Amino acid sequence: MSNPVQNRYDFIYLFDVTDGNPNGDPDAGNLPRIDPETAQGLVTDVCLKRKVRNYVAEVRGDEVGHKIYVKEKAVLNRQHELAYTALNLKPEPKKLPKEADKAQAITRWMCDNFFDIRTFGAVMTTDRNAGQVRGPMQLTFSRSIDPVVSAEFAITRCAVTNEKDADSERTIGRKFNIPYGLYRGYGFLNASLAQQTGFSEDDLSLFKDALNNMFEGDRSAARGLMSPVRCIAFRHDKATGNARADELFARVSVKLRPELAAASTPPRSQADYLIQIEGDLPEGVTVEEWIPVRHNRGDAA
Repeated sequence: MSNPVQNRYDFIYLFDVTDGNPNGDPDAGNLPRIDPETAQGLVTDVCLKRKVRNYVAEVRGDEVGHKIYVKEKAVLNRQHELAYTALNLKPEPKKLPKEADKAQAITRWMCDNFFDIRTFGAVMTTDRNAGQVRGPMQLTFSRSIDPVVSAEFAITRCAVTNEKDADSERTIGRKFNIPYGLYRGYGFLNASLAQQTGFSEDDLSLFKDALNNMFEGDRSAARGLMSPVRCIAFRHDKATGNARADELFARVSVKLRPELAAASTPPRSQADYLIQIEGDLPEGVTVEEWIPVRHNRGDAA
């Protein structure tokens, strides 16, 4: 891939959910993930990566260099076989080719052809070994700004599956819902690793599009209304960075509006929050907005 990203980026991704379950926990009956100590809602990094992958597959999946490695029903050994076949190499069980140039060619082919490998990285040391890639783009868990309440509702089904149950009581199930939550997650783009995997400016543009649009193709009754709110990115002049990420993140304030906080009124929309960037930026760092900004009653950039 040409034109690898030259700059380091650290970014804050804000998104919200209204009347939905943004990321159910299968080990807890699909209840919304919640920090048991603070009652803040949680969304895993892999949940967001899944949505990015699905978006890329939908809009660019037929194009060269934009295959998706981790997808539903994918057989990873078959994905690795594609590289061996393309390079006319014979695989050995669990081993890369002994020649360093051939081993590197296998891993390079995987980076060049799979968007999510050159973006997020992958461990491909299966029976058909394709090496390991450390991805330049990394995401954290997202955490709600304020505590959330997980409401539980009974639902009934008027139909039955079997004839024998036609006259019996109708099925009663459960549905879980968070009335509202504004979530804040963090992301990091390592320019040095982008050089290694070939993560390009075009890839970065596609990733930004995914952050803005990935919820549109992922609608379901269970997830309610999920929307991107804002993505504030700090661009460093130097590939290695001009400031620490935590120092930059501390400049972004996301607070419940004073009148709601004073009245102990729970938030019910993004308009209930003030999102502000405070203080001067270090030399060599600039701010980019990766999602079109909708200022709400006095938000400042």
